[in-house]
Amino acid sequence: MALPNHRAPLAEQVEQLLAAEGPLPIVAAGDPVLRRPTERFDGQLDPALLARFVEALRITMHAAPGVGVAAPQVGVSLRIAVIEDPAPVPEEVRLLRGRVPQPFRVLVNPSYEGVGEGRAAFFEGCLSVPGYQAVVARHAEVRLTCEDEHGHAVDEVFSGWPARIVQHETDHLDGVLYLDRAELRSLSSNQAMAEYWAQPAPDGAARALGFTLPE
Repeated sequence: MALPNHRAPLAEQVEQLLAAEGPLPIVAAGDPVLRRPTERFDGQLDPALLARFVEALRITMHAAPGVGVAAPQVGVSLRIAVIEDPAPVPEEVRLLRGRVPQPFRVLVNPSYEGVGEGRAAFFEGCLSVPGYQAVVARHAEVRLTCEDEHGHAVDEVFSGWPARIVQHETDHLDGVLYLDRAELRSLSSNQAMAEYWAQPAPDGAARALGFTLPE
């Protein structure tokens, strides 16, 4: 007697999602899928379907636009995310935040750990929490372990802004939103960001809004 295929529903879900052309709809905060730890990827999607899903994530990320998208953000509870950052920022921002270009990458079953004691605090936002940003203190450097979309092992150290992106997207796969780690007194609308907090560092926001930055 054949065993039931418990993987079929997830593959069917992805097939249905990909039936429509163009960017995938982004799931907003409040949807339970963003608060559930994701299912580890171990072949639930065949290689062709995985490639189509990865491409759809890439298109969605570019269209948003953003520098990363995790599978739960399109409603799929699977431990996969994509990142890419052309880093079109002024030199002052690049130097202060360590924001350097990152090529397109697929993170399959990622996890990270901090390297050293360094922390960095900057405003960040999220496609699933549109219209707002908040200051988050994160590891300044992290070691990422995962596989790529071809099953090849990845073990790499990221620093600066790329480290922040890795942490943000991997957190999504654990059911964690950036607001869970944010200094909530810093929460600002995009309009307020443009009007008050366009500086490369959040020091002025900390003084004016009454929160403390890490040493």
